Amino acid sequence: MKDYKTKLMSKNGHVAMLLARELISCDVGERIRTIGEYTDNFETGRGTVQAALKFLQDEGAISIDSRGRLGTYIVSLDYEKLWAISGFGVIMGVMPLPYSKRYEGLATGLYKSFEKANIPFSLAFMRGAGKRIEALDLGKYDFVITSKLAAHHEMKGFSNIEILYEFGEKSYVGHHKIVFRNNNIEKIKDGMRIGIDPASPDQFLLTKYECEGKKVKYVEVFYNQIIQKLEGNEIDAAIWNEDEIREKSLKLNIMPLQNPRTIEINKMDTIATLVINSNNKELKNVIDKFINMEYIQEIQKKVLNNKMIPAY
Repeated sequence: MKDYKTKLMSKNGHVAMLLARELISCDVGERIRTIGEYTDNFETGRGTVQAALKFLQDEGAISIDSRGRLGTYIVSLDYEKLWAISGFGVIMGVMPLPYSKRYEGLATGLYKSFEKANIPFSLAFMRGAGKRIEALDLGKYDFVITSKLAAHHEMKGFSNIEILYEFGEKSYVGHHKIVFRNNNIEKIKDGMRIGIDPASPDQFLLTKYECEGKKVKYVEVFYNQIIQKLEGNEIDAAIWNEDEIREKSLKLNIMPLQNPRTIEINKMDTIATLVINSNNKELKNVIDKFINMEYIQEIQKKVLNNKMIPAY
């Protein structure tokens, strides 16, 4: 693949990059905008737009046919060349630490889907939905994976964050349960020390709702240290992901969520969402066009059912 960096440093090159970002989500036979429309959109001169279009044609990224008053139509597209010129580079995603097979399946599905679309992709892992959303807002990542519950909660503080896609139920977690230190306890009672992780909107909200109306003491803990804190007699109970309990065959006293409000929002917590910066319209178009979300879920199910080895 050619190195377009030098060529794209000029004003014409910058507009060519913007054109490539727009055209990469188009199809053969589609009518493109007029020179005047591109001029207004990119706030530049007609000559600059014409030169940028010629550059794309000379590089073999596109072929167009001008039909007079009918407009200009795309004859052919080379998506690989358009991607190189667009400057998109590697798409960066971030999701929870892959401590469960469900997360491993989701990570595998993401990698396979981007690989299938021939789009350079890299995936990072970070605990805490709040921290992932903040990193997205700062432009460190192109998209984040979080639960629907956490996404809606975090979006209240970020006006430019939106859910691009919702996966199905149980695509994020199976169920959350209450884990007790004492084997003889069946529900949360007054006076208990309850583990809570403020960095995890899911666990934080579920815990608050489950303890509603009870006089408990909240003890801040990292989510991945909950079992250690229970065994060390530092907390009496906490809400935890059943996936990890089952997969690790942990011998724990676990009980279902009991507060009606907690049970209701737990449904939202099981749904994985792909969240983007709403200002990044070009990326949104690319993901809409090239990434098959159903394929990602198919791969996740294969990993969950031991029909595919996780690869991420």
